[in-house]
Amino acid sequence: MMFEANKKRLAWGLSLLLAACAAPPKPPVIPPPQITAPPSVVAPPIAPFSVSKWEMLPDWQTLDLAPSWPAFLQSCRVLKNKPNWNEVCARAEQLGVEQLGAGDRVALRAFYEAWFTPYQVFNPDGSEQGMITGYYEPLLKGSRSKTTRFRYPLYVAPEDLLQIDLGEAYPQLKDLRLRGRLQGKRVVPYYSRAEIDSGTASLKGRELFWVDNAVELFFLQIQGSGRIELPDSSLVKIGYAEQNGYPYVSIGKKLIEMGELKLEEASMQGIKAWAEQHEGKLGALLAQNPSYVFFRELPNGLSAPLGALGVPLTNEYSLAVDARTIPLGAPVFLATTYPNDNAPLNRLMLAQDTGGAIRGAVRADFFWGFGAQAAVQAGKMKQQGRMWVLFPKGGEPMVN
Repeated sequence: MMFEANKKRLAWGLSLLLAACAAPPKPPVIPPPQITAPPSVVAPPIAPFSVSKWEMLPDWQTLDLAPSWPAFLQSCRVLKNKPNWNEVCARAEQLGVEQLGAGDRVALRAFYEAWFTPYQVFNPDGSEQGMITGYYEPLLKGSRSKTTRFRYPLYVAPEDLLQIDLGEAYPQLKDLRLRGRLQGKRVVPYYSRAEIDSGTASLKGRELFWVDNAVELFFLQIQGSGRIELPDSSLVKIGYAEQNGYPYVSIGKKLIEMGELKLEEASMQGIKAWAEQHEGKLGALLAQNPSYVFFRELPNGLSAPLGALGVPLTNEYSLAVDARTIPLGAPVFLATTYPNDNAPLNRLMLAQDTGGAIRGAVRADFFWGFGAQAAVQAGKMKQQGRMWVLFPKGGEPMVN
């Protein structure tokens, strides 16, 4: 989730950030609405949906829905005041936080079937399969001060980083934003990772923490949140604050293209092992991904990292999606398999987060939680999967 010259960088950034709408699929898939994009701006993709039936969701009739219920209630904290969600969330609160018995499972299934309509998600080319990856909350060793050991900085958002809301000028581009900086009277793209790491960007005094491992810091930026263990053994929580505006580029793919790793070796663990053996090449490799994430310190009382929806994530029941296509907060039924396994992983989850690498309709990132086991599962997860969005009745996609 490089530019040739400053003069061309903003226009190119637009084309990289905003993907073109594909031709609408054949009925019964609902085509995206026609959008007339302004000059030099390409309209964002809109996922085509097809109305489905509950029996089409694998294991729906036997699935235990209780574990996802707390995550659903978290979504309602944000959605309850929005149209078509008021009554749904009010009824959910009446059912309570815990619905655990066999009878309660029946009640939860009846709740979803009474209040929602399932729509399968399709890619612009009409295919139903997409990539499902995993992420987690990492733990890093760090300090509030730079030392010989702790020399890699985490920055807070820079003061000169601009956020340009395209929706204010072009309503059809609602929720799309560009990042940049002023250069004289011109707005140009913000500094890339290579420029930030080389010191081109003046970020002195914006350091939040210092950590002891450049690769761990890189993966922290990919995960978007984590914890830092300070020298006195205390833990602090950090979360995503901003991003420099560049698209994410996979260094795993770069290592495969370079012949450094085989496809089956390009997991998070495989990349870390390569980095330990090729420290001299690491800086050049990391620079291949120009995207850079800035952080903020979070209250230690949070139960979990905050997702893009603004609520704490739920281990193994929160999903990061492309919010241009999947509405944040909505229940999403995921049909995939366990990491490096053919065992089915069919689960009702909640779309509560986004990510720089999560681009596309049938595309999601599965949140595994915190700890060593979560890291293992997230690092090796790269499965094919299908997705259904549960739309509240009255708020379904428009049918032509």
